[in-house]
Amino acid sequence: MRKVLWTASIALFALAAAPLAHAKGCLKGAAVGAVAGHVAGHHAVAGAVAGCVVGRHLANKKAAEEKAKAATPAAPPAPAQEAPAAAKV
Repeated sequence: MRKVLWTASIALFALAAAPLAHAKGCLKGAAVGAVAGHVAGHHAVAGAVAGCVVGRHLANKKAAEEKAKAATPAAPPAPAQEAPAAAKV
């Protein structure tokens, strides 16, 4: 019983100490990979690792695209046209 509690406390500490900012893409990819690995032949851990790597790669790719899009200057807005003057009666 002590071994289970000790292992659980270490696991909780490791999860709490891990920075969450670096997990972008990894958690969703790991979940999908684990399910796919389990269905493909009981290789859930290998699927989770591969899914995490792929998910992280796609998150980095998306961040780079957004950064490049933000760095590109936007075209200036077109000048506003004046409304024609109404004819006086």
